[in-house]
Amino acid sequence: MVENRPWLTFLTHFVLICGVVIVVFPVYIALIASTHGPTALSSGMMPLLPGAELWNNVVQVLTEERRGVAPFWLMAWNSLWMAIIITVGKIAISIISAYAIVYFRFPGRVLAFWLIFITLMLPVEVRIIPTFAVVANLGMLNSYLGLTIPLIASATATFLFRQFFMTVPDEMMEAARVDGAGPIKFFRDILLPLSRTNIAALCVILFIYGWMQYLWPLLVTTDPKYYTLMMGVKRMAAVADADPQWNTIMAAVVMAMLPPVLIVIFMQRLFVKGLVETEK
Repeated sequence: MVENRPWLTFLTHFVLICGVVIVVFPVYIALIASTHGPTALSSGMMPLLPGAELWNNVVQVLTEERRGVAPFWLMAWNSLWMAIIITVGKIAISIISAYAIVYFRFPGRVLAFWLIFITLMLPVEVRIIPTFAVVANLGMLNSYLGLTIPLIASATATFLFRQFFMTVPDEMMEAARVDGAGPIKFFRDILLPLSRTNIAALCVILFIYGWMQYLWPLLVTTDPKYYTLMMGVKRMAAVADADPQWNTIMAAVVMAMLPPVLIVIFMQRLFVKGLVETEK
């Protein structure tokens, strides 16, 4: 039984509100900065109320050409392409790998799983130099293949799908086999619908992971036509002969935030729907 203590309720809500303020305040500052002109931000005093220059800043970001920076729409396309390919590739490879490890009996399947799982203990910084060497030797620098292929494999997603498949009753597989369903039909008609909750959750995580990539694109791309938004925003802020135009930089940041926010909102609805249908 949970005791009703008003002071404890107040304390928990106070801590929650403080955490929300700490997280949301930088986003609010970016939104406010994107609505003001360059003079309002160069004075050293950050305004806390919205201005009337948001549309002008957005138009300037979309139309202005900067030295060493690709057009905004091209960088947005590169980031979107990278995020979609990484999301689809990671989920496809991981769910097939987990299906093979759980439902197929072959020598070394447990060893194969643990070899995949051990890669979780290796941070990206440990693998990034040999991965870059492989990509360079294969001639995939400055290409969409070089941006996406090395990041497709995912031990985390494989582990999550494996753990879920192990909870599926064996009677379901036996019933499908009695009905004449082969491995592909069982995977397509039974396991995939049951996995939609996991897929929806992973889509959110992996899309944001692909969209926010900065270090890997920075290593494998030197051609501006392959720059991503994260690289573009950094280059917009790194100017040597003038002060950064923070109003347009923040406008670019706000526009760069929109796709992850939209995918979270959209996939959250699918995620809740999947949970309800699974319970039924």
